[in-house]
Amino acid sequence: MVKRIAMIGLMLTGMSLPLTASNYRIEPCERICGKWRSEKKNCIVQVYRDNEDYKAKLIWFDDSDDPSHPMETRLDIKNPDVSLRSRKIIGTNVVEELEYKPKTDSWENGVIYDAQSGKKWNSSAQILPDGAMKVTGYWHFKFIGRSMNFYRVQ
Repeated sequence: MVKRIAMIGLMLTGMSLPLTASNYRIEPCERICGKWRSEKKNCIVQVYRDNEDYKAKLIWFDDSDDPSHPMETRLDIKNPDVSLRSRKIIGTNVVEELEYKPKTDSWENGVIYDAQSGKKWNSSAQILPDGAMKVTGYWHFKFIGRSMNFYRVQ
């Protein structure tokens, strides 16, 4: 009887432990989520999951090129959709529609938006062995594209 009470006590204690990083395992597809700073240290994006897709919104960029226009006031004036030209660049999704592909352990079939030019490109992303996130923007063929590395912000 004492053993049974002790066992029940241990089970109840185990059920009441808080969920911490040490006893929680992140799914492979979720590793991309979080804040990332570009290798040039000129922008930070927040990657998040939206249903089955992954998106990244711009949460900070270096606005030292024009101190009279702080980043919070800059608008998406180069957007080809005239109705979107009055939206702020901060908070804009710059990557959308990424899908996790377990076979390649990468995120594919996305669209990346360049607010400086107003153009959209195909995109993909992967987490490199050193923990960096490599994002590639391309037009139909990856080998013609351009890649940037991002590093996780703590």
